[in-house]
Amino acid sequence: MLVKTYGAAVQGIDATVITIEVNVSQGIKFFMVGLPDSAVKESHERILSALTYNNYKFPKQQVIINLSPADIRKEGSAYDLPLAMGIMAANEQIQTEKIERYMMMGELSLDGKILPIKGALPIAIKAKEAGFEGIILPMENAREAAVVGELPVYGVNSLSEVVRFFNDESELAPTPSDVRAFMDGQFDHFDLDFSDVKGQEGVKRALEVAAAGGHNILLVGPPGAGKSMMSKRIPSILPPLSLSEALETTKIHSVAGKINKGESLLFQRPYRSPHHTISDIALVGGGTFPQPGEISLAHNGVLFLDELPEFKRTVLEVLRQPLEDRRITIARANFSIEYPASFMLVASMNPCPCGYYNHPERECVCPPGAVQRYLSRISGPLLDRIDIHCEIVPVPFEKLTAAPVAESSAQIRARVIRARQLQEVRYKNIEGVHCNAQMSPKLLRKFATPDADGIKMLQTAMHNLHLSARAYDRILKVSRTIADLAGSEKILPEHLAEAIGYRNLDRSDWA
Repeated sequence: MLVKTYGAAVQGIDATVITIEVNVSQGIKFFMVGLPDSAVKESHERILSALTYNNYKFPKQQVIINLSPADIRKEGSAYDLPLAMGIMAANEQIQTEKIERYMMMGELSLDGKILPIKGALPIAIKAKEAGFEGIILPMENAREAAVVGELPVYGVNSLSEVVRFFNDESELAPTPSDVRAFMDGQFDHFDLDFSDVKGQEGVKRALEVAAAGGHNILLVGPPGAGKSMMSKRIPSILPPLSLSEALETTKIHSVAGKINKGESLLFQRPYRSPHHTISDIALVGGGTFPQPGEISLAHNGVLFLDELPEFKRTVLEVLRQPLEDRRITIARANFSIEYPASFMLVASMNPCPCGYYNHPERECVCPPGAVQRYLSRISGPLLDRIDIHCEIVPVPFEKLTAAPVAESSAQIRARVIRARQLQEVRYKNIEGVHCNAQMSPKLLRKFATPDADGIKMLQTAMHNLHLSARAYDRILKVSRTIADLAGSEKILPEHLAEAIGYRNLDRSDWA
């Protein structure tokens, strides 16, 4: 008897419907075709044990299984459940009237328990697009998949539950999901707050500008100045995720298996902080079984690189293309996958090997040329893609003890949200552009052209501070954001002046 069941293969962050054809006929052999990997082939032993443990029979005839389309490699143990249902249906142990109307995925343990899988959200999205009546998943993945909406998601714990459902012996309750109600009120709780930061008003202003326009920022300062402390508080001033951003971000983390048990939707912007010993594959993604890297896990959030010059040169250079295109394409001999990578890069570094160059109290002990050699570990093209360079000096003891309570993250965030709302209106008809940092040269000419006084100021700054030509676009983008924070439609000279002050490392006399 020939029976078809349906599962899905995840490629990148999207899924493809897989048709599982099972034919039980005369003979004694077991065949599985359709490009399965070792984990899929090993499902035979898991299914045999699970059926026997639950008093069901594995066919004593020839079983041929085809996984279609055959040119897509099937990986992992998540196909156990649809394979088992197909074998039982072909062996006439369960009814076949509604088995083809549901997509199923789940790993089987030897006693028939159904274990969680990766990529439940993109699989559920594909099931909805393909028009299935519902999807059957492990109970741990049900809430995650239910955020899709308009698709019944049935969470199950064991093989016998699914068998009874298809035999009309019991019903499965769909997992409820009210995404809007879940998202309401979930964005305002942060463990870290800018009210804990004493002093450093200039740095906090630079971080506010970076958050308002989605700009990349580099913090340069001696040890203990507060670079890491303030960077960890950046998510608390970023605008909340929209529903589409939350779904996209959750989909990436679902594919990577980073969704915690029982979670449904990521409601806070991701913050990723890889160690400087990270490899380039771990940063951009890929591997034998392709997985998103740190830059994709930071999509719609923050990627923090502490002690930037300590990262390997090859690791830093792979950042150049995703910083520009906001996507990363991983090409190998047998596959090509594209992951989104629209993140805000926040980096920190010491100004020199000893850490005390330009320190107001301590003397730098580095030999001549060491400061420039240390800075040269970061290539010019990468530095060119960082909009804001901000120098930090330590807060004196007197200010630490006498400083009043600082402005809270909620107050800063309110201004950031207002600025982002202006940008959303400005770019509403431009695909792929949501904030000022994403402006192309054409959009710069349209939305960030200063007046005659501003042009004169820019010319003077470029000449007197020996700024490079590549700093020009960055200054205009940042000045557009500063004008948005001020509620100004035009870019005024004071906005340009502040933006020019954020290009310290472009000065030819720095270091």
